Amino acid sequence: MIHEVDEALKGLIGGGALAGSGIEVSFEVPSRDWAARRNAPVVNAYLYDVREDVSRRQRGRAELRDDRDIVVRRRRPPRWFRISYLVTAWTKTPQDEHRLLSAVLATLLPHELLAAGDLPEPLGRLGLAVPVTVGGSRPETRSLADIWSALGGELKPSLDVAMTVPFPAFPDYDAGPPVTEGAAVRVGGVDGGPPRAEERAHRPRQVAAARAAREQAAARRTEQKRTIHQRTEQKSTEQSRTEQA
Repeated sequence: MIHEVDEALKGLIGGGALAGSGIEVSFEVPSRDWAARRNAPVVNAYLYDVREDVSRRQRGRAELRDDRDIVVRRRRPPRWFRISYLVTAWTKTPQDEHRLLSAVLATLLPHELLAAGDLPEPLGRLGLAVPVTVGGSRPETRSLADIWSALGGELKPSLDVAMTVPFPAFPDYDAGPPVTEGAAVRVGGVDGGPPRAEERAHRPRQVAAARAAREQAAARRTEQKRTIHQRTEQKSTEQSRTEQA
């Protein structure tokens, strides 16, 4: 799913202050050879680190439900990975690079959390929001000087952008069919004699009540998701109006 994270970051950088500018967003290695080939302003987002956020790791199994709130599959909880990018601006003069990097910073700062609906389809299908960190601390094992030394280039102003994304943990497991009839208990007599007790069973009304409760819970979850999506869209619209103003 790393390529989907690339797509999400490209959409973020290309929007906001850079919308309609025609400035390219590149994910190539910013080496000396690459810098010599460029002939137009470019924002480079170099992926330099991928590591698991073990603080988010969960155990057990997650249940997948259908529209009727019936468990149809079970899967392991996703594993969360921190995908880190070194974002730099490339133009002909340092002043223009600073302006371009400032525009990128202003574009990314409002997006502290990406809703599932704003992510590419395979990633958004998990239904989990993705936190975005701009200008945070780098991993202790990888200093800025070490990164530029490995690239064979000169030190440049840069932004550290990290997206912590969920990766599915396979495989999924099929769940057994749902219970639609009440369970019954019969106690028979010895050697074919008369029963010792009457049959005890969950009556149809009890099964129906449990089904109705599941449907109501599913409806509440759907309404909560719709409300969160509407609030996210409203917030995004207000931010766009503020930037335009």
